[in-house]
Amino acid sequence: MKDKILNLQSTITDLGGRINEDHKNGLNRLGINTVKDLLYHFPTRYADMREIAGASTLVVGQAVTIYGVMEKVSVRRSFKGHIPMTEARIADNTGTVRCVWFNQAYIGKMYPDGTKVKISGVVQSDKNGFLLSNPNIERATSTIPESQSGLFASSTDTEFLTPVYRETKGVTSLYLYTLIKKLVQSSILDEIIDPVPKHILEKLHLPILKDALLYIHFPKNENLTIAARKRFAFEEIFFLQLKQYQEKVEAKHSLAYPITYNKKDIGDFIKSFPFKPTNAQLNAIDSILKDIARREPMGRLLEGDVGSGKTFVAAIVSYAILNNLDNKNDKRLQIAYMAPTEILAKQHFESFIKYFKGTNIEIGLLTSSGCAKFPSKSNPTSHTSISRTQLIKWLESGQISIVIGTHALIQKSIKFERLALVIIDEQHRFGVKQRKALAQSKKGTKEESKELPHLLSMTATPIPRTLALTIFGDLDITVIDAMPLERKKIITEIVPATKRTKIYEDIRKELQSGRQVYVICPRIDEQDEEEAQKRTLKSVKEEAKRLSEEIFPEFIVDILHSKMKKEEKEEVMQDFLDKKSDILVATSVIEVGINVPNATVIVIEHADRFGLAQLHQLRGRVGRREYQSYCYLFTESKGETTTKRLKALVTAKNGFELAEQDMMARGIGMLMDGKQWGISDLAMEAIKNPKLVEIARDESRELLDKDPKLTKYPLLKEVLEKRTQVHME
Repeated sequence: MKDKILNLQSTITDLGGRINEDHKNGLNRLGINTVKDLLYHFPTRYADMREIAGASTLVVGQAVTIYGVMEKVSVRRSFKGHIPMTEARIADNTGTVRCVWFNQAYIGKMYPDGTKVKISGVVQSDKNGFLLSNPNIERATSTIPESQSGLFASSTDTEFLTPVYRETKGVTSLYLYTLIKKLVQSSILDEIIDPVPKHILEKLHLPILKDALLYIHFPKNENLTIAARKRFAFEEIFFLQLKQYQEKVEAKHSLAYPITYNKKDIGDFIKSFPFKPTNAQLNAIDSILKDIARREPMGRLLEGDVGSGKTFVAAIVSYAILNNLDNKNDKRLQIAYMAPTEILAKQHFESFIKYFKGTNIEIGLLTSSGCAKFPSKSNPTSHTSISRTQLIKWLESGQISIVIGTHALIQKSIKFERLALVIIDEQHRFGVKQRKALAQSKKGTKEESKELPHLLSMTATPIPRTLALTIFGDLDITVIDAMPLERKKIITEIVPATKRTKIYEDIRKELQSGRQVYVICPRIDEQDEEEAQKRTLKSVKEEAKRLSEEIFPEFIVDILHSKMKKEEKEEVMQDFLDKKSDILVATSVIEVGINVPNATVIVIEHADRFGLAQLHQLRGRVGRREYQSYCYLFTESKGETTTKRLKALVTAKNGFELAEQDMMARGIGMLMDGKQWGISDLAMEAIKNPKLVEIARDESRELLDKDPKLTKYPLLKEVLEKRTQVHME
């Protein structure tokens, strides 16, 4: 390591000779760009010396530590993909076990035949027997249990827990451990100042930052590791709660357009719809209307399963707002409705045209691929395509009252005359600053609009209450917990391998009736050799080929996955909507953003790999019309636990009940992806503890109530400002 003075902002290349170009690229892929990033790359688990096992006593799925001697070490390239790899046998006095390290040819040079080693990993199996894939490896210096003592009688080691880090090509767990160890030895921790107030840490019996970093990377015992992880989980939730409470206070100190509404007018408008709303929908409308009648801006999250009628609620609220005029110029107020995809924006546009036909309300569509306006001048019953420039001009003048679009709505060129409501569909986070940016002055000056628009955020993602309180701490929450009576229940069936042929025949009947089918797979591509060692999982590309050639050759099969370009995804989704394809094989990318009423079957391969709430949301892609719909959960697993968990999908009343069940059974990190919320897996898992969330909320509010500007806590203020900046970017 160079003698260069390091600080937390130093880049990883400042660490010196241990970082070559391959290492740098690998570290960057892991999100490690600075010294601070490296320190905050926490272990995913710990290899415990109490897990020590002999080579002859292994069980698939077991986390083990084996002491042995390297034998039959070979460095070669894999048959498939030509990946450089090291293969060896680890022999102890009970037998041998095969180990493979992919993309780590150097292992063979560092640990030749005869080297005494400590191996830690999770036991897997393939056609050749037990296997450890990419296990952690180091030279053995540890005391060996009696069962293996004949090998290393003179070894000594007092460490019980070995950290195991998330890896990538060219960067192993052992490399990360060595790098962090060298970094800590450079006294980098001495410059760290803890941003969390001391009195809060003492109150919760949590370690200071310096100690927590030592405990989490170099654990002396399990209790200290637990304390460190709890501290970092609390820290992240605490910062999030502080930021959100700041936004809530800021919103309360802003002004919104106060909305007045006539209950009879609202009732008459509701009666114009061809269905009777549920009590849950009416209660949601009532709560929102009371909010927007106030002078302070509303911030509300509307949760409801797919098909529960959230768009209907948004339409009624929009009608109430558009019956109001701006007191300054007697013009209608405006509404911006943001959807996650272009196809969904177009579907909402068409729905709103039906809802508002005959009301003289002008509606615009703004997406990156094109713009439209309703009503058309030549035909008042339909819409027409217009230029982006013309649409922006009409928004700025206030002529268009409702604009529906994608993220294109928040570009700087888009300005509103009097924006009163922002509706966000499945965008999850949209704070005060984003609202201010959206409602900027129509003249294009730097002066911000004095009025902050009301915010209605909507999601079909079933979110456990503790997560909702954490992520949406600045919003009030309303749940639509009932489905429309006319919506048929989706028939859900758990399908073992033995019943696959019979189900395919049932699906063929649906296809022959003109219906369409989704098939969901957990993977995109064919498996490489490394993945094949773990488990055979169906991929989108392989399954699409199999279905089109062997099972349903008479029907058109298309694919959709996250690695496709945005334009390609939109085209595939539009083709499926237009019935140019019959079967869409996809990853879980279709959870949100597509509504195909003609699709009546969804097949989910390896259903046991998905969270219950995610399965429920995927199931919601079908059953959109009067046709009976079906959800088939294909699973190779015969375990009682898996069967019991999947049966909950058949019996649960709604997605929120499933989300809570899954959170308690598997942990929130397995339930949903932390990346979509902008928080770490560690904090996601901590949300399982409602008490911790509650304490973080209480402490953050007490701190800001006493010191709104955080003048006594400049470091804490700096952390929050950086987090806000990252969020805005």
